[in-house]
Amino acid sequence: MKLEQMNDFFAARVEGYDEHMRTTIEGADDFYAYTASLLPAEKDARVLDLGCGTGLELEEYFRLNPDAAVTGIDLSDAMLNALKAKFPDRKLNLVQGSYFDVPFGENAYSAAVSVESLHHFTAEKKEGLYARLHAALKENGFFVLTDYFAESDEQETELFRNLKQLKQEQGLPEDVFFHYDTPLTVEHETQALEKAGFSEVRAMKNWGHTFTLIARR
Repeated sequence: MKLEQMNDFFAARVEGYDEHMRTTIEGADDFYAYTASLLPAEKDARVLDLGCGTGLELEEYFRLNPDAAVTGIDLSDAMLNALKAKFPDRKLNLVQGSYFDVPFGENAYSAAVSVESLHHFTAEKKEGLYARLHAALKENGFFVLTDYFAESDEQETELFRNLKQLKQEQGLPEDVFFHYDTPLTVEHETQALEKAGFSEVRAMKNWGHTFTLIARR
């Protein structure tokens, strides 16, 4: 298996991406809408979307709250262009870059959301991200995370070991993101959020190994 850099992987697959995500992932016909239903309904809501892609969760959210202001961060220009074309008349601020690097500000957002994006990173990497996210949320803010998770500690460990081996075999640098799934378990994801300062983390619903978690500031 030849690893592809994250940005290149998604840029090459933007055409047909929405259909692929909706038809090949268990529960996708439900979990995008369910995730959107948990986001703030007030007209002045400000939402941060990490790894927004083409905005599959935003399709339903803008139907529920057309006045919401959404800041979306994604590595892929191609994905962001597709998202912009979907919602030309919505309050969208789109930022091309890594959500590990883009500043979030402080006390700025009513809520944050991420769907099927964060299953590529270590717990340690996520703890730093989640600490910045925690600071970016308003006092009663919350984070809705819908993603798929490892079935066990053993599977989690094996996937990270496989990625390390592939990088070594292909002579790839450690500090560049490559597309390879390394989900944490729900327990380890919860621990990363709690270490970052979130006071309450709840698993709301699941579709197979895809779960929706809510982490409250």
